[in-house]
Amino acid sequence: MKITVSSTVLIAGILLFTVCAYPQQPKKVPRIGYLSAFEPATESTRSEGIRLALRELGYMDGQNITTEYRYTESKPDRAPELAAELVRLKVDIIVVAGGGSWVQAAKNATRTIPIVMVGSGVDPVAAGLIGSLARPGSNVTGLTLLNRELSGKRLELLKEAVPKIAGVAVLYDPANRPSVRDVKEVLPGAARALGLTIRTWEVRAAEDFDTVFAALNKERPDGLYVPGGGSLVFRYVKRIAGFALKSRLPSMFGGSTVTGPLTLDAGGLMYYGADLADSYRRVAYYVDKILKGANPAELPVEQPTKFEFFINLKTAKQIGVTIPASVLARADKVIR
Repeated sequence: MKITVSSTVLIAGILLFTVCAYPQQPKKVPRIGYLSAFEPATESTRSEGIRLALRELGYMDGQNITTEYRYTESKPDRAPELAAELVRLKVDIIVVAGGGSWVQAAKNATRTIPIVMVGSGVDPVAAGLIGSLARPGSNVTGLTLLNRELSGKRLELLKEAVPKIAGVAVLYDPANRPSVRDVKEVLPGAARALGLTIRTWEVRAAEDFDTVFAALNKERPDGLYVPGGGSLVFRYVKRIAGFALKSRLPSMFGGSTVTGPLTLDAGGLMYYGADLADSYRRVAYYVDKILKGANPAELPVEQPTKFEFFINLKTAKQIGVTIPASVLARADKVIR
């Protein structure tokens, strides 16, 4: 069969028309759901760290990736509703920036969409969120702030900064499981090793603070330790720090790098905790791996490797404490 030039042109034209008539479907842009325990102003700095880390991996928000943000504003009861909303939007991954209640809410909302947790101090294995750190075995993976050495280290730093202290009051929210674990399992042994006696005080509701503060004013401990964690402590952390300053109590706070600056601004003496910014940047690694096909059930959950130590010298002066130079030298941030 002889094919002429005109026939070739005709066939090419038909093929071109076919391609134009049936254009290829545009490539699906991955959608990330972002469930935060806090409000936009608090969360923006940390979520910006994720965005920049994703950009380094080639993901441009609004171009080849999109993000749906939902904020519970420190109200855990809103988490189930907002998690379900993200599931209805058919996001490809849910990043949960909050504690165990928020992660559980996302897991209750979906057993198939991958969930990347960050900013939680809960033990994800004990909470039933994953099977093990090395092999999660579910749709949940990511990063935990869990580190059993943190509580002992905070007590140690408090003792080094104020060597004369002997009795320390520990203020905590019993509804927060990581705090309960610290108080029951970690702090007693750490205190004995340092020659300290500790007495624990529970705060279950806002009205408990006045009662506890009045009792502490009568008992007069040498120092105050607040493990951090829990929405109640977070909401009233400035009030706690203000009480410590007014009572001239050397104070050590745990929690997150959101809590740290708040406590020091309000008069807290010291803060020590995991470098949350580093954990947030690490979220991009998980998002990238999952979008490229990795199974979250097989992505190990990571624990913190970087920590931050803040000291407020203005508070030290006000309460009559001189921080040793050896302790100051180890601080990542000093307020003067």
